[in-house]
Amino acid sequence: MSKLNSQERVRALEERLGTTFSRPELALTALTHSSYVNEHPDESFRDNERLEFLGDAVVDLTVSQRLYERFPDATEGQMSRMHDYIVDTVGLARVARGLKLGELLLLGRGEERSGGRDRNSVLADAVEAILAALYLDSGLQSVQTVVDRHFAEVLDEVSRTFGRDFKTRLQQLVQERLKLPPLYQVVSESGPDHRKIFEVEVCIGPEVFGRGTGGSKREAEQAAARHTLELIEQGRELKGVPSEPEPPPSEGPKEDAPV
Repeated sequence: MSKLNSQERVRALEERLGTTFSRPELALTALTHSSYVNEHPDESFRDNERLEFLGDAVVDLTVSQRLYERFPDATEGQMSRMHDYIVDTVGLARVARGLKLGELLLLGRGEERSGGRDRNSVLADAVEAILAALYLDSGLQSVQTVVDRHFAEVLDEVSRTFGRDFKTRLQQLVQERLKLPPLYQVVSESGPDHRKIFEVEVCIGPEVFGRGTGGSKREAEQAAARHTLELIEQGRELKGVPSEPEPPPSEGPKEDAPV
C-alpha cells in the first residue's frame, strides 16, 4: 500500500469507509502524519494534526449522541464511562485496525521503522482526523453514518460491559487464582507536556501480560488491564510466582527392628 499514489490512497479510504469525499485533499491530509511532512518539505502536503484537533470534538459529539439515544436509562456517570471506553486511544485504534488504516497512512521513514503503522496513538489520531475531514466535506450526518457502521462492534460490546472497572476485574481475578495483585509499570512517556501519551504494562507474578496506552497513567492502566483480561479470555495461562517445593511427608519415628 505504500506504493499507492494520492488518488489511489484516497479511493481506498473511501471504499473502506463506505463514503466519498467531494474534497479529496481533505482525506489525503487526514492520512498524512507530521513525520512525512517533515521529511518532504518541498512537497505540498499538510499533516493531520489540525484535523485531529477538530476530530476529537467530532468523535465526542457523534459517539455521545449514539450513547444518549441507545441507553435512555443510563446515568451521566455511566455514559461518561462508556464514552471513555469507546473513544480512548485503544478504542479508536481498534476501529482503525478494523479499517486497516495503518497501511494507508503517509509516514516518515523513521516513524515507519519504529512501528508507527501499528502504534495505537498514530492510529487513533488518524481516525479523529478522518472523521474531521468527513465533517468538513459533507457534514455531521455523514460522520454519524460512518460511526454507526464502523463503531457498531464496540458499541455492542460496551452495552454488555459498561460500568465495569477493568483494573478491579483483573484484581479480583488474579487475587482469586493466585493470591497476589497485578502490578502496573509505566514503560514509556511520549508527546509534549500538555498531550502526553503514557504506556503501561501489567506484570502478574514473574510475567509481563498486557500493555496499554492513554493520555493519563490511569487511562493507560485501565487499557493495560483490559488487554490483559482479553489475553486471559483467549487462553493465556496465569502462572504466578513459583511455589516452594513441599517437604516430603514425614515417616514418623522409626520402630526398632526386631532382634
